[in-house]
Amino acid sequence: MSTKTDNKDSRSSLVARRSRHEARVTRNESRNNNAETLLKMPLKQLISTANQTRARHLGDKLELCSIINAKSGLCGEDCKFCAQSAKHGCGVPAYPLKDADTIVQAALEAQAIGAKMFGIVTSGNKLTDQDVKTIAAAIVQIKEQTLLSVCGSLGALEKEQLKLLSEAGLSRYHHNIETSRRFYPKIVSTHSFDDRIATITAAKEFGFELCSGGIIGMGETWHDRIDMAVTLKELGVDSVPINILVPIKGTPLESIEPISAQDVIKTLAIFRIILKDKTIKIAAGREAILKDSQLKGFLAGANGMIIGGYLTLKGNELQADYKLIDRIKEEWKQ
Repeated sequence: MSTKTDNKDSRSSLVARRSRHEARVTRNESRNNNAETLLKMPLKQLISTANQTRARHLGDKLELCSIINAKSGLCGEDCKFCAQSAKHGCGVPAYPLKDADTIVQAALEAQAIGAKMFGIVTSGNKLTDQDVKTIAAAIVQIKEQTLLSVCGSLGALEKEQLKLLSEAGLSRYHHNIETSRRFYPKIVSTHSFDDRIATITAAKEFGFELCSGGIIGMGETWHDRIDMAVTLKELGVDSVPINILVPIKGTPLESIEPISAQDVIKTLAIFRIILKDKTIKIAAGREAILKDSQLKGFLAGANGMIIGGYLTLKGNELQADYKLIDRIKEEWKQ
C-alpha cells in the first residue's frame, strides 16, 4: 500500500511540476510577444497610447518629490553607476547621518517648494540601530510639523528597524531593482538581485507603499528594460522612479555613450503601458539628458518628478521646474 501511495504522490508531484513549467513557458511567451509588439510600435503611436493610458488611470495627478542626501559616500557596495561607492574614488562629499533637526529642516524646505513626498536617502546597504532611531525621531517631527508623506531609501533594513520606522510614520519605502535580473550581475556584484527583491518584500509586509525603479542607459537592451518593468509590475510597486544614467568620472561607466532623449521617451512610454496606474517618476538625469525634451517625457506617460536636486547631481532651478509643471498641466488639459 505504501509503495502505491508513494508512486501516486510522485506522479502528482511530477504533474504539478510540469504544470508550473508550462505556466512559466506560457508567461514567458506572452511576455516576449508583448515586448515585440511594443518595440515594433511606431514611436508616435507608442507615445499617444502611453499618454492616453496615463490620463485614463491617473488623470492630472503629478507627484512632486524632494529628497535629502542624509548620509553620503563611503558605500561598500560596487554599483558601477554610483559615485558614492568607496570602490570608485569619485571624490563625492562623504559624511555620516545628519541629525534629526537637520533632516526635519530639509523637510520643511521641501514642503515650502511644493513637494508632497519627502525622501530620506542614505548611502550604504545597512544602517545601525542608532541611525534608524535618529531617522525615526525625524519622521515623527516631520509628521507633526508638515503635511508631507515620508519615504525612506535606507538600504536593506532588518525587520525590527522597519517596524520602528512604520511606527514613527514612514509611509513609503524605496529600494530600486536597478535593471533586469539578467543584466543585474553586470552592474553589481556585492549583493544580488534576489537581495533587492527580499528587501522590497520585507517592506511590503509592513504595509509600506513601495517605490522601486532603476536606471536606464547603462548598456542594457530594450528587453532588459521591458523585463524590469514587468518585474516591477509583478512586485506590485506603487511608484517607479526612472533614473537616466549621467556618466560620472571615476565610475566604471564613465565612458559609456549617454542614452538618447528619444530612447528615454520610448522607455517611459513602454513603462506606462505596462504599469498602467502606477506613478512613473523621471528622476536623476531628467535635466542633463532630456534637456529641452523634458515636457515630452510627461506626454509619454510620466507623472512624477523630483524637484530641488538629487544625491550627487544638481537639478533644475526651481523657477524652471515651476514653468515646466505649468506646461505639463496645460498640455494634460488638452
